[in-house]
Amino acid sequence: MNDQIHSGDEHEHGALGDAEYAEFMELAAEEGFDVEDVENAIGEAGHGPLPVLAVVGRPNVGKSTLVNRIIGRREAVVEDKPGVTRDRVTYEAEWAGRRFKLVDTGGWEQDVLGIDASVAAQAEYAIEAADAVVFVVDSTVGATDTDEAVVKLLRRAGKPVVLCANKVDGPSGEADATALWSLGLGQPHPVSSLHGRGTGDMLDAVLEALPDAPAQTFGNAVGGPRRIALIGRPNVGKSSLLNKVANEDRVVVNEIAGTTRDPVDELIELGGITWKFIDTAGIRRRVHLQEGADYYASLRTAAAVEKAEVAVVLIDASESISVQDQRIITMAVEAGRALVIAYNKWDTLDEERRYYLEREIETELAQISWAPRVNVSAITGRHMEKLVPAIETAIDGWETRIPTGRLNAFLGEIVASHPHPIRGGKQPRILFGTQAGTKPPRFVLFASGFLEAGYRRFVERRLREEFGFEGTPIHISVRVREKRGRKK
Repeated sequence: MNDQIHSGDEHEHGALGDAEYAEFMELAAEEGFDVEDVENAIGEAGHGPLPVLAVVGRPNVGKSTLVNRIIGRREAVVEDKPGVTRDRVTYEAEWAGRRFKLVDTGGWEQDVLGIDASVAAQAEYAIEAADAVVFVVDSTVGATDTDEAVVKLLRRAGKPVVLCANKVDGPSGEADATALWSLGLGQPHPVSSLHGRGTGDMLDAVLEALPDAPAQTFGNAVGGPRRIALIGRPNVGKSSLLNKVANEDRVVVNEIAGTTRDPVDELIELGGITWKFIDTAGIRRRVHLQEGADYYASLRTAAAVEKAEVAVVLIDASESISVQDQRIITMAVEAGRALVIAYNKWDTLDEERRYYLEREIETELAQISWAPRVNVSAITGRHMEKLVPAIETAIDGWETRIPTGRLNAFLGEIVASHPHPIRGGKQPRILFGTQAGTKPPRFVLFASGFLEAGYRRFVERRLREEFGFEGTPIHISVRVREKRGRKK
């Protein structure tokens, strides 16, 4: 496996080496592209894992409003009542040219264990997953006992914290914000997430607190085990599978769905290699329908996927492929993880069910036909030996890099044999491109005009046919050449 290609030498210009980068920039200048635009495009596409910023705080202090303000669009659900939840909890954001992932931890319910346990569970998840934390406090209410409890967790974790005094809508509220010095977390930043007041200064402080890259090394440390997240709906056999590959009962298995609440990390030797398996809690319904521990389970599963390199999605082959199965797969793909699909309980299928399952896979999972597939039985151990080769194949695809010269020869063939359709009397053309990053493979194409989504999908399909990329999502971004003379 070529996992060490770029472990220590990813430049600010992505995965391109100095000589390749210089040659590429010369080509870009010849085609009339602005050097700064090209550098920005490579920088955006070539980034490795992004640092993670968590937004924590009590219900109804304005966390989701702040998240929407930071990402610059209204995605997080906002209602004027505490505990409103949403499907997505992770967003990509940018401030002053720095990109980072934002984890919105709003919307947790107060379960039967009481508010202290509820807040603690939520805050612990957020802090564990993050490289830095924004702690949001309602300045009009002041510091409550619950806020004090979260402060204790933050101190214990030792992560950098930026204190956000929210709902300071004007100069008259500044005094309320000053009172939050008493929390002992340093300077409170007075902010109105609703109106945007003070958010810029707060984000400047966030950038100082955030590391350039996350602490997670994705297994590049010498001898570091690969991280494999086992994800899927409850009761599809994730814990049984982990016990089978470990050859011992390491995880509680119960026929009641949802036995596993927290991710369990296990070092397991398979095929002569040590792997770190994470048995995650099952994702039940859509997040906003979940309460208490189930809601945390979904968030923790999302965190496990973020920290993993490969997601092994277990699907119960004895049941129809559900919308939930598709959502879980989408979570792994959007996170940019290598992907393996394991169809469990294969030994229980009769010929009729196998026939219908194949049809379901063709129709429901056509968009991830590139993912290696294994048919297993976690109970009997059938075909478990095929799991490791599938994981290795996915990692290989995830780390594959195509040299720029070879890529451009390939793109030239595509443009010649399958040009973009003419639209509005114009025919946009791919001029050249480069692979700016790996894990997953990220390509930047430079074109003379806008490339339609269908043509981009065609390019991705041809990339897979030519170079493999089995088991990995591919990210393709396109930069269009501006009309010459437009830039001063």
